[in-house]
Amino acid sequence: MNRAVFLDRDGTINEEVGYLKSLDKLKIIPGAGAAIKRLNDAGFKIVIITNQSGVARGYFPESLVHEAHELLTGMLRKDGATVDGIYYCPHHPTAGNSNHTVQCDCRKPATGLLDRAARDLDIDLKQSFMVGDKWSDVELGHRAGNRSILVRSGFAPDDPLGRWPDSLYGPGTGCSWAVSVCTTDRFDSAFSRSSPGVLPAFSGVS
Repeated sequence: MNRAVFLDRDGTINEEVGYLKSLDKLKIIPGAGAAIKRLNDAGFKIVIITNQSGVARGYFPESLVHEAHELLTGMLRKDGATVDGIYYCPHHPTAGNSNHTVQCDCRKPATGLLDRAARDLDIDLKQSFMVGDKWSDVELGHRAGNRSILVRSGFAPDDPLGRWPDSLYGPGTGCSWAVSVCTTDRFDSAFSRSSPGVLPAFSGVS
């Protein structure tokens, strides 16, 4: 089976702009492409996992999500980075008034998207990582049995959902550590610590 790094999209790979309603607002966080390439080279499957409730809310059509993903993967390829799969949830349980306004099993922190990716790509969830900028990403990692890493490149500082990531490192560690945590045994020492902590950025400049 394969090991994977599951990556949130907005605020983790590309800059957080709220709802991405226009493709000209899609900007890669500096260093994200190089970080993903390092994970590619280490043998990880790279899978993007993203909630896109703007579809249910009527902010943009579902076709824009596909266009954004095509543009995003093209930007990453310029850095030599490859994405093995992209899974998104267009739903919201209450917002909007469409066939996407439903209770589903794929909106993070529900595990539906990870479960589907694991089946499609033969991924061992317990040997994989979830990286994101929201506490819902951390919760998703816990529910799916992943090791979770919270980054500060998006909403993390103001999004206290209540579940701590598995790692304990503070400002100044940068992306080189975020990648190292997935590719070496450094995670094991972090995993054994009892105090919470976050990374400053996945991409990121320290």
